[in-house]
Amino acid sequence: MTSTLQSFNIPEQALDRDCMTLSRHVLQQLESFTPEAQDLSAIMSRIALAGKLISRRLSRAGLMADVLGFTGETNVQGESVKKMDIYANEVFISVFKQSGLVCRLASEEMDEPYYIPENCPIGRYTLLYDPIDGSSNVDININVGSIFAIRQQQGEDLNGQANDLLQNGRQQLAAGYILYGPSTMLVYSLGRGVHSFILDPSLGEFILAQENIKIPEHGPIYSTNEGNFWQWDESIRDYTRYVHRHEGYTSRYSGALVGDIHRILMQGGVFLYPGTVKNPQGKLRLLYETAPLAFLIEQAGGRASNGEQNLLDIMPQKLHQRTPLVIGSKEDVNLVESFISEHKRRQTES
Repeated sequence: MTSTLQSFNIPEQALDRDCMTLSRHVLQQLESFTPEAQDLSAIMSRIALAGKLISRRLSRAGLMADVLGFTGETNVQGESVKKMDIYANEVFISVFKQSGLVCRLASEEMDEPYYIPENCPIGRYTLLYDPIDGSSNVDININVGSIFAIRQQQGEDLNGQANDLLQNGRQQLAAGYILYGPSTMLVYSLGRGVHSFILDPSLGEFILAQENIKIPEHGPIYSTNEGNFWQWDESIRDYTRYVHRHEGYTSRYSGALVGDIHRILMQGGVFLYPGTVKNPQGKLRLLYETAPLAFLIEQAGGRASNGEQNLLDIMPQKLHQRTPLVIGSKEDVNLVESFISEHKRRQTES
C-alpha cells in the first residue's frame, strides 16, 4: 500500500485526512461508540445535511424565483424576514423531523420552540440555531452563515415552555457554524477543541480541513460597525480611538457575523457588537448566536464577554434574550474590557 501511494506521490497522512468525514470525526472525538456518542454523530450529520441543502440553494439563488428579497413579514425580533431565512429555517426542521433524535428546535425565526412529538419519547436533545445569519448579504452575493448549538433536555418540558433552555452556555454539548463562502465550511466543537471541515461537492461530504484550531493570543483585526460610533457608550468609543492612534491594527467588517468571527478565529483580533443608545443590550441573540460562538472561541483558546462578564456564564431570562458581544483573542478582549471597567471606575468616583 505504501509503495502504491508513493508512486502516485500521495502521502498516507493526506489520504487519511481526506477520508476523515464529519461523522467519523465526531465518534473519534468522543472516543466511544456509546448510544450518546452515536446520537451526537447523527445530529452533526443532520446539521451537515442542512448545510448542504442551504449551500446548494445559495449557489443558485440568482437563477431561481422566490429565493432573494423580503417576504414582507417580521420575525419575533421585529426584523424584516428574507425569503432565504424562511427556507433555511424550514430546512433545519425538515432534516430533523425524521431523525428520532431531536425533540425541539429553537430558532430566532420562530416565536416558540418547534416540537417534534414523535421524537420526544426518545430524542432528548434540542437544537438551537440561527438558520441564516447576515441574510441581508444574500441579495448581494456576500458570504453568510448558519450558527448552531446542541443542548440536552433537562427534566420535563412542562406546558411546552422550554424553560430548561434558560441555562448558561456551559450547558451546550456542542456548537459551531457553517460558513457559505467560496467554499462551504463547517466549524464545530464538542468541548474537545475546534475543528473545521470543507464540503467536497464531488463527494457530497464534509472533509476534515484542520484540527485543533487555536486563535492567536493577540491579533491585528478589530471588527465592528463604526457607523454606530456615536450611539456607543463612551468606553467603546475610547477603545476605538485607541486602535485608531496605534499602529498594527486594521479594521475588517462585513456585516455577516459568521464570516467576521471566522476571520477572527483564524487570524486573531476582536469582534465587537456593543449595545447602543437605541438597543442597550445589542442586537445579537444569546442562545442562538453569541453563546454558541463563545463556546467555540473559548475552545480555541480565546475569550467571549458581554464587556463585563464571561458570556458563557450569563443566565438567560428569556428565549430570545439579546446581549452585547466582545469576542476573539484573549489579549484583545481583555483590552476592550479594561476600557469598560476604567470608564465605570471613573463614573463611580465622580
